[in-house]
Amino acid sequence: MERPLSGLLPREIAAECGFDRPFRGTQVFKWIAAGAQSFQDMTNIPAPERESLSARFPSLLGTTVDGRFRDEDGTVKLRLRLPDGAAVETVLLTDIEGRKTACISTQVGCPMGCAFCKTGTLGFLRNLEAFEIVEQYLHLTRMFGRPSNLVFMGMGEPLLNLAQVRRSVEVLAHPEGIGLSLRKITISTCGLTEGIRDLADSGPHVRLAVSLTSAVEETRSGLMPVNRTRGLADLRDALEYYQGKTGDRITLEAVLIGGVNDRSEDIQAIADWSRPLKVQVNLIPWNPVPDLPFREPARRAVEDAVTLLESAGIPVTRRMRRGRGVLGACGQLGDTLRAPD
Repeated sequence: MERPLSGLLPREIAAECGFDRPFRGTQVFKWIAAGAQSFQDMTNIPAPERESLSARFPSLLGTTVDGRFRDEDGTVKLRLRLPDGAAVETVLLTDIEGRKTACISTQVGCPMGCAFCKTGTLGFLRNLEAFEIVEQYLHLTRMFGRPSNLVFMGMGEPLLNLAQVRRSVEVLAHPEGIGLSLRKITISTCGLTEGIRDLADSGPHVRLAVSLTSAVEETRSGLMPVNRTRGLADLRDALEYYQGKTGDRITLEAVLIGGVNDRSEDIQAIADWSRPLKVQVNLIPWNPVPDLPFREPARRAVEDAVTLLESAGIPVTRRMRRGRGVLGACGQLGDTLRAPD
């Protein structure tokens, strides 16, 4: 079976297809970015070549959509079936101003085991290939229009699959194709410090978000196993290194869980820990996940957290609750995954 072309760059497509003229690779690359479903759609490719390539590549994509779930707030979640029969979920979020954000997965399952996250309960099967990452964006675009933003915040830890994430960013940002701006792309990590330093040194120069959740060592270690091997001091050192290299502001994500990390002293700890850095804190009230032993924070606790951080001079936003009706909100992905029938 031929490898899918959706994860390749123009010169690689030319080589894979056996084109004598390299510009044909650019033509195919543009058609894939524009949503072409087969070589028969590519009207500027000579008919004999279209026929022979259609026989070799019956489909331009290696993944298929086999589940679609729409929330009343406009959020859409897709379940994608992968070539080996595994599946991942990807989400399209639309804000109140109509801007679309693609929430993209990078792994089948997740090995990080964050206690408050559904995906963390699934275990880990494998990393996604670049074409499986790119095609999430392509499927969402074809079905719902082009997202203006992309966040690697779906299933999995992006920095554990950094080579394929880098390749997918290169494809998605290529000016001859989709041409997505790097400043419209965010990589979110649970705090893999070696990956953060790698990003600082070698890029891609996209936006960085870090799931902090707690700045109390014991609390964070209980919620996020990554903290047991890469503690808060190491994480801050890595973020200072990243900021020194890039000059970029970093988003710190804090999932607030009722009675666990939403007290005033918990929020003050985040403020104190964040102060050496140029950051924005994004507060995320915990989204319920069946069978997990947590509860949502009280509205007053969230409001008090906003007030405390603002009074400390730290920019803060509150994540809008979207996608909960289809279990497509932060921390809820993975409920529809099952073996193929």
